[in-house]
Amino acid sequence: MQISSILRVLESLAPPSYQESYDNAGLLTGSGSWECTGILVTLDATEEVVREAVGRNCNLIIVHHPIIFKGLKGLTGRNYIERTVIAAVKQDIAIYAIHTNLDNVVAAGVNGRIASKLGILHGRPLLPREGVLQKLYCFVPVDHLEAVRAAVFAAGAGQIGGYSECSYAVEGVGTFLGGEGTQPFVGQPGSRHTEKEARLEVVLPAHVSRQVVKAMIAAHPYEEVAYDLVSLANTHPDVGSGLIGELPRAMAEQDFLELVRQAFMVPVVRHTRLTGRPVERVAVCGGAGSFLISKALSAGANFYITSDVKYHEFFDADDQLVIADIGHFESEQFTVDLLFDVLREKFRNFAILKSDVKTNPVNYY
Repeated sequence: MQISSILRVLESLAPPSYQESYDNAGLLTGSGSWECTGILVTLDATEEVVREAVGRNCNLIIVHHPIIFKGLKGLTGRNYIERTVIAAVKQDIAIYAIHTNLDNVVAAGVNGRIASKLGILHGRPLLPREGVLQKLYCFVPVDHLEAVRAAVFAAGAGQIGGYSECSYAVEGVGTFLGGEGTQPFVGQPGSRHTEKEARLEVVLPAHVSRQVVKAMIAAHPYEEVAYDLVSLANTHPDVGSGLIGELPRAMAEQDFLELVRQAFMVPVVRHTRLTGRPVERVAVCGGAGSFLISKALSAGANFYITSDVKYHEFFDADDQLVIADIGHFESEQFTVDLLFDVLREKFRNFAILKSDVKTNPVNYY
């Protein structure tokens, strides 16, 4: 099986277009055309992880954090990044990073996994993502409407929240005049033709627009298909930064802190002072999430669980919620399990392994 087949599964889960502008997710070393001998899943790529992949006969490393984040100006081995890349290239190891695009897939991504560890229900984006939806308008003869509609649904259009196969159609009259050399489906070249048509409207994620348009054209009877594809200002209900949801029952703040400490196996939780109010609504963001503190406040969260919060940013809680910093690695540690589960479900008879290397650079004393 080629590496590209494995990457298609990951990119159907977390499309590359969902990553943030500063990110560098994707295939960082190697080639998608290589035959895959085995997959090693880890949070970070290091020299030790590359050696582990070689020793366990895995030529594909799936990581959360990109080892190449900024432009490399040389490969001389002067730091761990360059040494890791050199080792991967010399050993023909492909490294694929699935980072903020996996963060931004709410239910099935990093934050969804965090929420499941704490029993948070009804998870939704804390900061919904804009610019990821489009609308397709297609003009089709009435008798062929259902065939075209079924084709675009099958290609990924028509999903709105928990509802699928969503569309709207209105009938009208279209006209066209075929020029020299045309072969119109109805009417004659050189004569204006009037046809009873329907305008079909469907919403779709922007990353599937090419395949949806291709399916529409294949199912459409016309030689030249009239359609419009427009970007929407609507936010995507399942895509965005962070997650907010509700606990199945209210908890005392100290009890919830203990639940967090045990669920994420952390020796210490840095947090703001307790407010004395029960915990019912909880916001989370794996990794560095201080940029969402104001969103957690405005959304009415009682607790915000994240990491990498700076000293002065703790003041932003303003006694309105509890900010709990559990550590960057600790907040994302279950991403390895998430990726393993997704790959194991799709490739049951293939070698998929979790790394035994502890890549957390932070130690506690």
